[in-house]
Amino acid sequence: MLTLFFVENLPTSVGSIYHFDNDDALHAIRVLRIASGEFFNLSDGKGNWSHVEAVEVHKKYMTVRVLETGSQEPLSTHFTVIQAIPKGDRIKESIEMCTEGGADRIVMWKAARSIGKSDDKIEKLQVTAREASKQSRRFFIPEVIGVATTHAVIDQIAQADLALVFHESATMKVSQLVAPGCRKVAIIIGPEGGLTDEEIETFAAAGAKVALMGRPVLRSAHAGLAALSAVNTALSVW
Repeated sequence: MLTLFFVENLPTSVGSIYHFDNDDALHAIRVLRIASGEFFNLSDGKGNWSHVEAVEVHKKYMTVRVLETGSQEPLSTHFTVIQAIPKGDRIKESIEMCTEGGADRIVMWKAARSIGKSDDKIEKLQVTAREASKQSRRFFIPEVIGVATTHAVIDQIAQADLALVFHESATMKVSQLVAPGCRKVAIIIGPEGGLTDEEIETFAAAGAKVALMGRPVLRSAHAGLAALSAVNTALSVW
């Protein structure tokens, strides 16, 4: 699969020459050493893409020729991951994994037992989602939102066709709770210290299903990807 880069003003006229000169261009030139005659993809992060050929490569920019353009339709199922804020660098790790797992929206949630903080990091986390989208060849960059309160999470549950909150005390497996035809799925991931009984009861009362992910207890930053994998498989998206 071709390397992907993002641009704000995506060129869409076949045969046109485009001046590629943002941070992604510097990465292409200085790190990946892309040379004249090589091919790659550009995208606006909203599903639109252009297949291009490098024409001239300079120190800080390159010119490319547009060979083909198109637009990728979003999947019929929209995934929102509500992630309790992990501590330290695990915040970034959770964004990377959820992006690679196919999340469309990632909501950072201040759970009762959250230790980490992301109030001043949302813009940086959006950049993380952009970079992870580039690495995983996604034409859609997920939206990173925060910081949400528990009350805001209840609103997210109300908007979903299916809301799953994962906890080791659950008796029902994902495969028993996911039904075909869900279009809006919300996945709630607790913090390292675990969800409180009050949080579980509140979400269940709002309509969320308490689900068991499996016997192993995963780190909070890793659980989002595992949950996305399980639900995507259960819905036959994967």
